[in-house]
Amino acid sequence: MGAPHRVLLLVFPDFQLLDATGPADVFASVDEHLSPSVRPAYRLEAVSPAGGLVRSSTGLELAARPLPEPAEVAGCTLLVVGGHGVQAAMQQGGIARWLAQAAPLAARCASVCTGAFLLAQAGLLERKPVVTHWRYAELLQRLFPGLEVLPDALFVRDDKFYSSAGVTAGMDLCLSLVEEDHGRELSLRVARGLVMYLRRPGGQRQFSAELLAQQAPAGGQMEQLVKWLHERLAQVVGVEEMAAHLAMSSRTLHRHCQVEMGMTPAKLLLQLRLEKASQLLDNGESSLKRVAQHTGFGSEYNLRRAFVQALGVTPGEYRQRFCR
Repeated sequence: MGAPHRVLLLVFPDFQLLDATGPADVFASVDEHLSPSVRPAYRLEAVSPAGGLVRSSTGLELAARPLPEPAEVAGCTLLVVGGHGVQAAMQQGGIARWLAQAAPLAARCASVCTGAFLLAQAGLLERKPVVTHWRYAELLQRLFPGLEVLPDALFVRDDKFYSSAGVTAGMDLCLSLVEEDHGRELSLRVARGLVMYLRRPGGQRQFSAELLAQQAPAGGQMEQLVKWLHERLAQVVGVEEMAAHLAMSSRTLHRHCQVEMGMTPAKLLLQLRLEKASQLLDNGESSLKRVAQHTGFGSEYNLRRAFVQALGVTPGEYRQRFCR
């Protein structure tokens, strides 16, 4: 029986509880699918600057030990959580200084949500693609202009450094780490046990037009519009045609779409097309020409431009970074 792989969860006062407990549950669930002779697969430890009980933003506390000596991190997976307390943690500076010494020794280093700010402050993410919660992506890019912040991705890897978007995206990331360690079949069993997708149906993106559509009243006009557009993504569809389908003027359609969806009808159609293109790439479609044709972009050039503007990567880079 080999030694379990150590996973260090770095927390701080006012951290996001699910940023830590979600990934912990993913790693812990692996043992349910292994024989007793090879359990446990992972040994989980929470660490913090001072150790002891660390209060999360929910008020619940997590027991942690003080930050170990950097040499103790060698060979571990180091996971830096996020949360409302990240600003105070950055101002104090102790975590960033420790990370600068310890993280390079880890087998792999990852962040969940705003934990990316601490890795960036430690100088570990320069010139690397990075993900954080979409709400804080612009701020992360502004504070650390040397980073390549991807505004709409669930998680990304560059060598041994990983970062993930907000909250539950940390579980998606850790599921991918389990797949790296134990293979696709076991990671799929873990996903089923946790009632998770091994791959989200919207592709490796933080949010989708499908989710946005759920903001609109059930059975309402915007929900009808999304369904109607889904069936016509490969076709040329204009705003006037959308409005005619709903028996309203283009101006009324714009107003309804802005109020209920927070975007224009044209942006909604673009979101749906990007989502479909992401799914095709996730499912192994290798021809960018066919992806462009099936999603209404018409050409590889238009597909590439849309991906770069919306996701910060080309379709080829998306496939390389997010698809396995």
